[in-house]
Amino acid sequence: MTTTLIRNADVAIAWDATEKQHTYLTGADIAFEDGRLTFVGRGYAGPVDETIPGSGLMVMPGLVNIHSHPSSEPMNKGFTDEVGTPGLYNSSLYEYLPIFRGDAEAVPSCVRVALSELLLSGVTTVADLSMAHPGWLDLLGESGMRVCIAPMFRSARWFTKNGHVVEYAWDEKAGEKAFAEALTLIERAEQHESGRLFGMVVPAQIDTCTPELLQDSRAEARRRGVSWQIHAAQAVAEFHEITRRTGFTPIGWLHEQGLLQERSIIGHGIFLDDHPSTPWHTQRDLDILAETGTTVAHCPTVFARRGITLKHLGRYRRRGVNMGLGTDTYPHNMLDEMRLAAYLARTQATDPRSLTTTELFEAATIGGARALGRDDIGRLAAGCRADLVLVDITHPMMRPARDPLRSLIYAAGDRALKAVYVDGTRVVEDGEVLTMDYRAAAAHLHEAQKRVEDRVPELDWAHRPAEKIAPFTFRWS
Repeated sequence: MTTTLIRNADVAIAWDATEKQHTYLTGADIAFEDGRLTFVGRGYAGPVDETIPGSGLMVMPGLVNIHSHPSSEPMNKGFTDEVGTPGLYNSSLYEYLPIFRGDAEAVPSCVRVALSELLLSGVTTVADLSMAHPGWLDLLGESGMRVCIAPMFRSARWFTKNGHVVEYAWDEKAGEKAFAEALTLIERAEQHESGRLFGMVVPAQIDTCTPELLQDSRAEARRRGVSWQIHAAQAVAEFHEITRRTGFTPIGWLHEQGLLQERSIIGHGIFLDDHPSTPWHTQRDLDILAETGTTVAHCPTVFARRGITLKHLGRYRRRGVNMGLGTDTYPHNMLDEMRLAAYLARTQATDPRSLTTTELFEAATIGGARALGRDDIGRLAAGCRADLVLVDITHPMMRPARDPLRSLIYAAGDRALKAVYVDGTRVVEDGEVLTMDYRAAAAHLHEAQKRVEDRVPELDWAHRPAEKIAPFTFRWS
């Protein structure tokens, strides 16, 4: 087996097991072998087969993204940047999500584009919440990433006939069948030859699943020892639907059914009983999330486009809620997502101290790892997987580098990333993805979007062309 050593890095974001937190370590040596870190510290004196000079580098753990939709979201660039249904509180879910969908030929390019962007922004582990599609597992294996496959299933699909009422077409048998197929996919993922795939059980949305499907899926996740995630408290219309059906808020209803606990993840978790848009008499949702050990997957960009935001990341952290981050939408750039998460938290709190960079980075690393039940990712420590990112701290946008992580998040972004390793294998070098052809996939997606645009009138309830729903920035001439 080959031992690789990053020798005398200017700085590493290392894991302090005693304090249970990240720490800056100067003059760091990081050794890895057979996909696992064997040494993180100073003065490594063991065997070395390959040496990477650490001068001018910051080494940090790969980022952990716990909520993403690679098979669909890249197609929406240019379509959903500025849309939101006025009659449905500016959500884009019910009116636009069903009509801007790539065909089967486009899906592999969607996935390659999304995963390439994630790698280029330092993500080494991603949860892929998608509907099952042909060749899914091999495509994820090709990427070189560590992927939590999360095949979604549901009992109903949503739609609107008028832009202000959400309706549901129920097919409980189809939901049960899709659930069974999801479990088979999870088993296959865990046996995949790449050794980097693992699974999560994901009933798609709280309002599209029967109580029985929710209960059965949570029980199966517990039995298999995997995480369980659901979209909930993600829209005002959904909040009202669940309170109408059950008399509980979405978070309250999940808690009433005993579904919230360690390894439960709420996708978005914005509209709680104390959110200004959804005030409710209970005022208990945030405490429920904290007391049950539930994680919230925070994805600010997709909601900021609609004028919607979590209230707010620092508040959730202060109340003891485990927070993770996800990209959910295009661009799949985790560093951009982190920057926006910080700025939105501070503006919502009207307080620059409401969220620290320490807390933000924890959400993007150990918070996400905890949600996935992993203590071997999201940190640099001997015994953990060799998932790491090399940052060029001599890059002009990193300078001054008094606090290099802040320089990375708030200034340089992905421009300063020099290399990314997953399981000790280099998958990004000098801004190029080594496992997939990012440019070819993006070019293919550009052509595929034209087919999507042609189909929009027949899928839209009002039969509008795409340019009516999403007008161009300027008139073409």
